[in-house]
Amino acid sequence: VCSVALIFIMFYGGFGTKWSEAKPVAVKAVLLSSLGTIITAGLVGLFCYFVLKISLLESFLIGSVISSTDAASVFSILRSKRLNLRNNTASMLEIESGSNDPFSYMLTIIVLSLMNGNVSPGKFGYMIFAQFVYGIVFGVIIAVLTLLFFKKFTFPTPGFDAIFMVAVAIIAYAATEFVGGNGYLSTYIAGIIVGNSRIGNKQVLVNFFDGMTGLMQMLLFFLLAFPSQLPGIALTGLFIALFLTFVARPIAAVSILMPFKSSIRQQLLVSWVGMRGAASIVFAIMAVIDPAVTENDIFRIVFFI
Repeated sequence: VCSVALIFIMFYGGFGTKWSEAKPVAVKAVLLSSLGTIITAGLVGLFCYFVLKISLLESFLIGSVISSTDAASVFSILRSKRLNLRNNTASMLEIESGSNDPFSYMLTIIVLSLMNGNVSPGKFGYMIFAQFVYGIVFGVIIAVLTLLFFKKFTFPTPGFDAIFMVAVAIIAYAATEFVGGNGYLSTYIAGIIVGNSRIGNKQVLVNFFDGMTGLMQMLLFFLLAFPSQLPGIALTGLFIALFLTFVARPIAAVSILMPFKSSIRQQLLVSWVGMRGAASIVFAIMAVIDPAVTENDIFRIVFFI
């Protein structure tokens, strides 16, 4: 259920991104979503290991799970408030938040595989290759096929195009996962390509997925929430949240943006727009149901954060 919910959040993240505005800052955004996610995960992992005395791999598992920013929250703030941020900052944040979930997912899968002790160097290399290459290739292919379909066919009944796009999002994820690729990356790329092409009823589709994304957010945060079980992990969660917010995220953002000579204001804003959300909840559930043995209640720690 949670994986399906994240599919729609990822697809809308790409579908609602205006590439014409995002293109000038695409390099910085991709570095933030890739290298920035890895730096954040690494710093949080080191903090959990040295300060909170959590085992090494479990520390990096926590870091990996919460390393990505939440696309739905970032989109909601930037698009609904119409902030008119300078230097394409809004577009940069949107691309980062939409594209860093696949990297967090990949890190989570890698750490879980290491914890299970079933990763050889060859298998490890192929896993990374498959995650990126298959994710990109399948996303492009499915998007192209979708656009060809729209050119050849029209739906006789209003609303069917929305149902069709739901199918496209699910297929983009499922087909890629079937061959060992990163389904979330594929879904995001398909969303970007289709969303930036000329198709009919685009505004209706935007409104539909906007509502769908909100519903999926609520589903994720209420599905497994038991407030009575949070006090036991509150202190650990609070320490990680503070370190993540005031140390890890700012270091990752500043270290990437400083070489581009970004303004101090932009660096500070990007540092603070590092909200965690739906993706981290999904990846925490993946960690819980995995055979890997963990000593801490990772799901509720992440939920608390």
